[in-house]
Amino acid sequence: MRFGRKGKLSPRFIGPYEIVERVGPVAYRLRLSAELEKIHDVFHVSMLRRYRSNPSHVMPVEEIELNPDLTYDEEPIEILASDNKVLRGRTIELVKVKWRH
Repeated sequence: MRFGRKGKLSPRFIGPYEIVERVGPVAYRLRLSAELEKIHDVFHVSMLRRYRSNPSHVMPVEEIELNPDLTYDEEPIEILASDNKVLRGRTIELVKVKWRH
């Protein structure tokens, strides 16, 4: 689920949530928790990802503090990997970061 744009590391996903019904050819209604009651419960299929059972990927909702405009603040915890890529004669540093929400 996307909570607003925060640069090219966006969008962020939380969940998993159960699909309650298919609303249209490309829209689904989800059963959201009570903490997300202000968020509309119908999503376009492009905003959803298939859940693959892995407990390390699940981010509990209570750890996310939403701002009134439904965005959230992030801060980096650690750098997991880095690499340099050369494109059109320019070197671009790529960094994989673990974020705290």
